[in-house]
Amino acid sequence: MAIDSMKIAVLVSSAPYGSQGASSAYQFCASAVQAGHKIVGVFFYQEGVLNASQLVSPATDEVNLPDFWAKLAIQYQFPLEVCVSASLRRGIVNETEAQQLSLNQFNLKAPFVLSGLGQLAELSAGADKLVQFL
Repeated sequence: MAIDSMKIAVLVSSAPYGSQGASSAYQFCASAVQAGHKIVGVFFYQEGVLNASQLVSPATDEVNLPDFWAKLAIQYQFPLEVCVSASLRRGIVNETEAQQLSLNQFNLKAPFVLSGLGQLAELSAGADKLVQFL
């Protein structure tokens, strides 16, 4: 019996380290696409926006979760959306925001992109399921 393919949106609200949520979300997404499902997008909110920092530098024997997210999204062609308000509060900025705020640096890792909560609504509307990881 074949399993019907689902379109899945994912909401990540936890940091890449210090709790299991972001890692579990990554493992869920990797398993879902390998099983033939489609990830329509991953939205990072609250502490989850820390997954989008290009300054994350774990020890060599630890997983670099932001790198894993980037590679998976590129391989399976789904967006990594990052809440702009939550990001700015936590010091995650793209080049455009850095220029507008007169900051010398930016640290948003590609292919993550800043977006608003409206994008979460769009991802959810275009999916069969929305799965949240805290």
